[in-house]
Amino acid sequence: MNADVLAKNVRRLRVARHLSQPELAQQAGLSLASVKNIELARGKPRVSTLQDIARALDVKLQDLFLPVRELKTVRFRSSKRMRNRENILADVSRWLEDFNFLESILDDRIPFVLGDARRRCSRKNPAAAAAECRAKLGLKPTEPIYDICGLLEHAGVKVHLLPVASDSFFGLSVGERDGGPAVVANVWTRISVERRIFSAVHELGHLMLHPEAYDVAATAENDDEENEANVFAGHFLLPDDGFRKEWREVAGLHLVQRVFKVKRIFNVSYKTVLKRLIEHGVADDSIWRRFNGEYRRLYGQSLAYKEEPAGLASAEPSGLRDIDFYEDRFSRLVRRAIEDEKITISRGAEILRIGVEEMEDLLESWEVVA
Repeated sequence: MNADVLAKNVRRLRVARHLSQPELAQQAGLSLASVKNIELARGKPRVSTLQDIARALDVKLQDLFLPVRELKTVRFRSSKRMRNRENILADVSRWLEDFNFLESILDDRIPFVLGDARRRCSRKNPAAAAAECRAKLGLKPTEPIYDICGLLEHAGVKVHLLPVASDSFFGLSVGERDGGPAVVANVWTRISVERRIFSAVHELGHLMLHPEAYDVAATAENDDEENEANVFAGHFLLPDDGFRKEWREVAGLHLVQRVFKVKRIFNVSYKTVLKRLIEHGVADDSIWRRFNGEYRRLYGQSLAYKEEPAGLASAEPSGLRDIDFYEDRFSRLVRRAIEDEKITISRGAEILRIGVEEMEDLLESWEVVA
């Protein structure tokens, strides 16, 4: 038993669940001194004591003993102070460790194909950088992206979908030196799918435009960098040529229907479409009020026309579904590793963070269709 690892994990998990030491002691049925001694790495607690702690923290006993590799090249900024920041980083670290382990045992690593394009991507022109990356990935100037997770994974970018109950955290990214490149998107149920997609590409923008900004110790947002990554994401998902083409083709529709048609073609927020109209000079800031008025007249309800990063699902009409943003390479690697007998079924369940029954159901579904 490593007392230091145990102490760090108990404290991290306690803080993430917004529990004080006295509250954890009460919920675990232990004395406050016992909890304090564990977090100070003093003495050797009984197994029964640790079982009580794990139960109170709603984790498996083994989670208290797993060492967490500290990531260094991370861009994790938030508009507010996050108490569960350390827990999020621990989750990402373990996921990356498992991902790279699977790639290693299966000899199936995908190189970062945009690595050599980075030097041609200037933060002074993020729209041009987005066009450069699209071209490098073989996308046509008018082509929508129907599977952003698949596109990123084939480009050598690992994608992690992590539900975090916070409207101030939409995503983070990890550099190559820590086992990336990787992007993490918050898939909390109150965040629209459009915002999840945008966040993933926003983080790709940081990987391409701001490689020098990857320092886990930096927590405050940089407005210039955020705006540049927003422009990159907007033009990566909604290329100008494609926008102009589709906007012309729906010219006969009502303004609201026209915006919704284009937004659904490119899997973006309606706000991204309205911003592009402003960017092209065919509308001004009054478009937010006008669009809201027309939507209210058609549907009898109002929209919040606050600018990004507002991403709550209630603010995204005619929205996408969860299945429109789903990664699959990680689970595919787990299946291959099990079928090739590189790992056991129980190890596969551990990597996927699922229980025995759920793993059995998954195995049965794999057998239905090869």
